[in-house]
Amino acid sequence: MIGALACLSAAIAIGAGAFGAHGVADPKAADWLRTGGLYQLVHAVAAIAVMGTARGAAALMLAGAAVFAVSLYIMALGGPRWLGAVTPIGGTLMIAAWLWAAWTFGQR
Repeated sequence: MIGALACLSAAIAIGAGAFGAHGVADPKAADWLRTGGLYQLVHAVAAIAVMGTARGAAALMLAGAAVFAVSLYIMALGGPRWLGAVTPIGGTLMIAAWLWAAWTFGQR
């Protein structure tokens, strides 16, 4: 299931990045889409890479990337700017996932 979610996450990230590059006129919105897409894509690939050894960390990577990216995507599409306060929660989850993965790999 984590692998399928990671692949879906990567597809969404590429779509968001493409939309940011070609579908929006507002430079700030394009930047939010680009940033969200980059972080979401990187963490989708990372989740696939670590899911065999650090399954929990892989799931947390996907969750953190979703919170981070989706908050940016919603703002880029005209949603409330207070969602910018939610974005760092996703970043914190991604950092925690990397630390969890490091600990898991260090135990091997």
